[in-house]
Amino acid sequence: MYIYFNGEYVSQEKVRISPFDHGFLYGLGVFETFRIYNGHPFLLDDHFRRLERSVKELNIIFDLKKEDLREIVNHLLTINDLEDAYVRFNVSAGEAPVGLRTEAYNSPNIIAFIKPIYGKLVRTKQAVLLNTPRNTPEGKERLKSHHYLNNIVGKREVPNGDQEGIFLTIDGYVAEGIVSNVFWVKNGQVFTPSVNTGILNGITRQFIIQILKDNKMPCREGYYMAHELLEADEVFVTNSIQEVVAISMVDKHEYTKDKKVTTLLQDLYQKHIYQRLWSIEERT
Repeated sequence: MYIYFNGEYVSQEKVRISPFDHGFLYGLGVFETFRIYNGHPFLLDDHFRRLERSVKELNIIFDLKKEDLREIVNHLLTINDLEDAYVRFNVSAGEAPVGLRTEAYNSPNIIAFIKPIYGKLVRTKQAVLLNTPRNTPEGKERLKSHHYLNNIVGKREVPNGDQEGIFLTIDGYVAEGIVSNVFWVKNGQVFTPSVNTGILNGITRQFIIQILKDNKMPCREGYYMAHELLEADEVFVTNSIQEVVAISMVDKHEYTKDKKVTTLLQDLYQKHIYQRLWSIEERT
């Protein structure tokens, strides 16, 4: 597999970074993951805007433009002969003297890799409430950063790839999944934890909230206890790779009612994907 590394496209076996990269030493790095459908990146503008905000928060000088990112993705698709794929675009602080640094990082390491996505989407899975509490963000909001130990500890509780683990905050409020944002439906009303609980404000999360608003189905964001999730009629989780996934069971609590809202959102999400693809192809 060929990857992008600081302006070049090289075989993944040849990529090396310095042990003095502060992304390695101190976790100063951020990344975005997004889907490619039939050669076109989905919600790229949203992912790029979040990436720009994140590197600014870490005081990393980042001069790539959205058009540069699009060109990188297109070239990776071409040289790896792919159309439907997963992309991870990573920016780490780069090499600097050992020690905590307050000055800006001027030479980040920028790495992008791509891998194929095969098979049908997972539409349903099970979940469990984790014993590991969700940690608080290191700064004023959670970044999609290299600080992933909390997620890894949570994942050890649910090594089965067919299950999602759901974090609660230290105060017992529903937070988010290990790799997803969490929503649920009660009496036709949609709920999701507030970003003030310390969750990542996922790009797909924001997109789903907008879809709900556009369809006159407002979503309530707030602080909710675990029993409110367990007593829901429907539960679903979202992320950029898996899209919208229905949850059939949390712990031993089954959701047996028709998943009308979840199914509607799954269908609307697909509709938006193909509308955008059609729009792009009409312009080319």
